[in-house]
Amino acid sequence: MAGDGGAGPGNPARAGTGRPRSPAPRPGHGRRGVGPPPVPGGALSRRTFLTATLAAAALLLLTGTAAEAAEAPAAAPAAPSPRPADELRPVTLRINGQSHRLQLEPRVMLLDALREQLHLTGTKKGCDHGQCGACTVHIDGQSALSCLTLAVMSEGRAITTIEGLARGEELHPVQEAFVKHDAFQCGYCTPGQIMAATALVQDRQQRSAAEIREAMSGNLCRCAAYANIIAAIQEAQRA
Repeated sequence: MAGDGGAGPGNPARAGTGRPRSPAPRPGHGRRGVGPPPVPGGALSRRTFLTATLAAAALLLLTGTAAEAAEAPAAAPAAPSPRPADELRPVTLRINGQSHRLQLEPRVMLLDALREQLHLTGTKKGCDHGQCGACTVHIDGQSALSCLTLAVMSEGRAITTIEGLARGEELHPVQEAFVKHDAFQCGYCTPGQIMAATALVQDRQQRSAAEIREAMSGNLCRCAAYANIIAAIQEAQRA
């Protein structure tokens, strides 16, 4: 009957509940998932085939690249490019009374030009920062540090090194005083000490030991022969 709440052909409600029935699931859209139905017979789908093909191609590419990198020989270091000839400058240096024409880079220091180009190795390279005095020479009669002096800036000036201090077999009075007072031990700083002392005593002033020590403070002696050096300079002042 229509009024008793029963389930009839025209009443979709379940008997005794009043709730509508759930619609029947469509084919291929069950509760286990919403993906496409499996391919019958175990055959590969198009998506699976494309994924596997791309993965295999990427693996082959990576393997080949790694093998080539392992087999490639190590790259040889690039050889330094030679300096163009236009960086060299003609420089004429007047050293120990003789003129020397050289081809030098503008950055070359006088110390390197003396030792490497002219082979005047009496001038020593110590700190190469102007702090030890081992590279002392005379420029126009004044004491100068050749490691801080550009060679091109010395052109046209009178340069004297330790090799040009003596006159033939006759030693300079400062050299004789250094020998007499044993004012050296290893001898490495001695050329710079003698050149600085020679520039100091040329005015023939009689300086005290304290004044000499102050004037020579830029010339270091690792062997600590300072007492003998001061005694030698004091005698050279009286010569």
